[in-house]
Amino acid sequence: MSQLRDVAMQSKAWPFEEARRLLKRYAKGAPEKGFVLFQTGYGPSGLPHIGTFGEVARTTMVRRAFELLSDIPTKLICFSDDMDGLRKVPTNVPNQAQMSEDLNLPLTKVRDPFGTHDSFGAHNNARLMAFLDDFGFEYDFASSTQYYTSGKFDATLLTALEQFDKIMGIMLPTLGAERQATYSPFLPISPKTGHVLQVPTLERNVAAGTIVYEEPDGERIEIPVTGGHVKLQWKPDWGMRWAALGVDYEMSGKDLIDSVTQSSKICRALGAPAPECLSYELFNDEQGQKISKSKGNGLSMEEWLTYASPQSLQYFMYLKPKTAKRLYFDVIPKAVDEYHQQLRAYVDQDLAKRLNNPVSHVHGDDVPVSNMVVPFAMLLNLAAVSAAENTERMWGFIRRYAPDATPATHPDLDAAAGFAVRYYNDFVKPGRVFRLPDDRENAALTDLLGRLRNWEGGLDGDALQSMVFAVGKEHEFEPLRDWFKTLYEVLLGASQGPRFGGFIALYGIEETISLIEDAMAGKLAN
Repeated sequence: MSQLRDVAMQSKAWPFEEARRLLKRYAKGAPEKGFVLFQTGYGPSGLPHIGTFGEVARTTMVRRAFELLSDIPTKLICFSDDMDGLRKVPTNVPNQAQMSEDLNLPLTKVRDPFGTHDSFGAHNNARLMAFLDDFGFEYDFASSTQYYTSGKFDATLLTALEQFDKIMGIMLPTLGAERQATYSPFLPISPKTGHVLQVPTLERNVAAGTIVYEEPDGERIEIPVTGGHVKLQWKPDWGMRWAALGVDYEMSGKDLIDSVTQSSKICRALGAPAPECLSYELFNDEQGQKISKSKGNGLSMEEWLTYASPQSLQYFMYLKPKTAKRLYFDVIPKAVDEYHQQLRAYVDQDLAKRLNNPVSHVHGDDVPVSNMVVPFAMLLNLAAVSAAENTERMWGFIRRYAPDATPATHPDLDAAAGFAVRYYNDFVKPGRVFRLPDDRENAALTDLLGRLRNWEGGLDGDALQSMVFAVGKEHEFEPLRDWFKTLYEVLLGASQGPRFGGFIALYGIEETISLIEDAMAGKLAN
């Protein structure tokens, strides 16, 4: 353990860099609460999405890294802001009219449009927990409604009442003139309607722990700030939560940097140190535009998991969180193949390289062995040229290439074959464009045909690659990648593709000969 910790202290992997930053808070020992607290937040006005997954996955990576560096116990809470008022009706739920009737109620008071739970908040919380459980995340669930109404926040809420002027001084400069005129950090829960009201605080009684506000009908009401009678605006709520729970680490999107700044100031105004925070870059779509749930651009988590494993998604989430990444269909094959490349590399790496390997942060200390003997990109092309409608047809080719492989002994490969068939038919097939070869390309393909007909080297992918390479050199393709681009565009209907010698070994010599003949005869061209 000592050697592992020493090596981890030197690792440049970003989870270890974050963990070392956090460790400096407790260089003299564990916090008074006895553990280091990591938090992720979730707004249950909608269903869990890829951002939720990424935040929990990345926070878990930092937590694991911290546990390698320190003996201080850790906890991760996933906090649901389910006491927030429903401000607009989501477009992707049933019973829209019923939802409209419940606008401004706390999410745990909004009737469940699906009819399966006590409230819309409870429905989405259950979805969130099932979602996290499916991925095997270790966490404690926390409900804003439960924490406010049970009194867990009472002491800090009373402090917030005492520090009302300080909180207003932090928040008002960030607001426009119109919002400043009505802003209060306290949102009363109306005893008349149950609505979460955004109204000014007219009077404060610190000794009694109450505020006075005016109802929409003009009546002035005095209520305590404790016991779930109010909740805080979300920036003060975030800072209050950090202070009340002693949160040590939380990450959030780059779009919330200003919010982190204000909430950190509020946390300190309430007498507690602000947590260590990481601001990660947001995902963009293929055109570089910010992904928006309302626009429906980019790639959803459900779409990723339709075509690849959750581990490949975790691998993608690991990569450079402070760098903007495009999230669209074409990144999936690359992420899958890179993930398995890292798994294969892990086996022979020393301890330092293993701790820098992304798969150690995806899997912790239980890194599996890859059984992907065929790259995912090659499976995609195999599905394309073989017109595979199911994995059985795919396995007919795979067994010839890897005789010892079976679906039982190579479950990752079997799953990938299924993903490849689905990905090809749903996404690649509609966009394929074949073209005819020009005269020089036709001559090179004729040469390649002759060499394949006389081939006696068996299904040796490296030897076949060397032969294909030699054809391109002899026909003076410059740069040589233009020769391989020709093969992909003429034979596969794409501008890029797999290592072609390996593809021939997988698809078969005779099958490749037939493919080239069909292409040259114009049977493939669009």
